[in-house]
Amino acid sequence: MRRILGLFFLSSAIGLVACEFGDQTAGPVAPPPPPAVGVAPVVEREITPQMEFVGRVEAIDAVDLVARVNGFLTQRTFEEGATVKAGDLLFRIEREPFEANVVARRADVERTTATLTNARLQRERLEPLIQRGGATQAQLDAAVAAEQEARAARDAAQAALQRAEIELGYTEIRAPFDGRIGRVAFAKGAVVGPTSGPLARLVRIDPVFVNIPVNDRTMLAVRRMRENAEFLPYIRLADNSMLEAPGRFEFFDPEVDQTTDTVRVRASFDNASEVLLPGQFVTVVAKAAQPEMAMVVPQIAVQQDQAGRLVLVVTPENQVELARVELGARVETDWVVTSGLQLGQQVIVEGVQKARPGMLVQPTPVSPASPISPVSSSDSED
Repeated sequence: MRRILGLFFLSSAIGLVACEFGDQTAGPVAPPPPPAVGVAPVVEREITPQMEFVGRVEAIDAVDLVARVNGFLTQRTFEEGATVKAGDLLFRIEREPFEANVVARRADVERTTATLTNARLQRERLEPLIQRGGATQAQLDAAVAAEQEARAARDAAQAALQRAEIELGYTEIRAPFDGRIGRVAFAKGAVVGPTSGPLARLVRIDPVFVNIPVNDRTMLAVRRMRENAEFLPYIRLADNSMLEAPGRFEFFDPEVDQTTDTVRVRASFDNASEVLLPGQFVTVVAKAAQPEMAMVVPQIAVQQDQAGRLVLVVTPENQVELARVELGARVETDWVVTSGLQLGQQVIVEGVQKARPGMLVQPTPVSPASPISPVSSSDSED
């Protein structure tokens, strides 16, 4: 028994000595390597500055077609929703009563003209008789007055004839301009007149206006952009397709609308395809006519906190630094940088969550992402 216990204590002592000797020879534990991050350089590229706005399409010309004389509606020459040309006959009101009135007024003109001719002849006969004493001055005065009265009657008859001819013309309602006509409010045979309401509505579809309400801050940005470049408006539709042809800025309201605190900007667009309809909401993209060079960083490198936007920069010593930046427009997958960075600096685009200012990292260059999103303005991101 004593021998067994002795062997047990001896083996335990040898084990303790071996463990202590082994700990002394292992050395200190190595620290973990710096985290790996993906970086991309700050580069300069050719961009087309632009801003986006929401606008509403408005017809350049729109008119309610109203009957200007009372009568039965005898004819309609178009289909509802059809496109018509300026001067096309649209409605006809019964003409017979107005034609008869023209004939009567023309007869009045002939009658008063004959009366005027007779009065003039009477005056001309009396004038030489005055010199020979064959007529009195009173008779001549009466003849002159009769001629003047006949002339006034003739003029009144001519005016009545002109009015009758105008009213006859009102029995035909023609298109004042090219456009598309809407729903008809009265059927054939209905009695219409000035107080019966619009017969239909005619709207010019090509070209159209787009009204853009712009707030004060955006208006200042637009003015700064216009000082440096000429901008053209383009239309993006609801399916993200773009109209190929640009429009033209026509009007900048000189006053701020106090109900909305916006300034109205108006652009015109050709609309031969009739893709744009009055009342429709569209996205207006204001693009610079000429591209320019600008410094950009990938969008995924940009972060934001309470103090503003920032990026994490990797120095040549592989140390992380925080850089506050000011950004311009968003161009595809990049941001335009107006201040805070320099060309060639490496910004972290992958593994941002593992990096902190002041720590060391293992940077690996990554290829920038291909453009996947359309251009928009910085204001739309705020």
